[in-house]
Amino acid sequence: MVALIDTNVILDALVDREPFATKAREILAHCSQKKFSGYFAGHTIPDIFYILRKDYSIVQRKDMLLGVCRTMDVVGIDKSMLIDALTNGKFDDVEDCLQAECAASIGADYIITRNTTDFFASPIPAITPEEFLAKYL
Repeated sequence: MVALIDTNVILDALVDREPFATKAREILAHCSQKKFSGYFAGHTIPDIFYILRKDYSIVQRKDMLLGVCRTMDVVGIDKSMLIDALTNGKFDDVEDCLQAECAASIGADYIITRNTTDFFASPIPAITPEEFLAKYL
């Protein structure tokens, strides 16, 4: 089983965003234990680093994100993926489209996200952490 973990799930786990944190941490723990192949998109790390800037120091953010990097594999982004995301009329949000592009590039079975409706146009189905855990783990 291969899954791309969306930014919101990683954030939920890192900053204990309830009521989502418990399931998000379970997803990351299962990635760490290699119960499935978990990936994140390359742009996720700088996005999270920026989002957390008001609440965490640079050192804290780097430590958090190093943990993520040690838990999962990363999917890189190239020029063609960026162009596809910018020209894809099925997605309103370029970041969501990039997540879908990354998931497709690794042949993911799912995108694990809290916002499944953001991926209605994705070639890779989106599933919530709760659904994924109930179905596969």
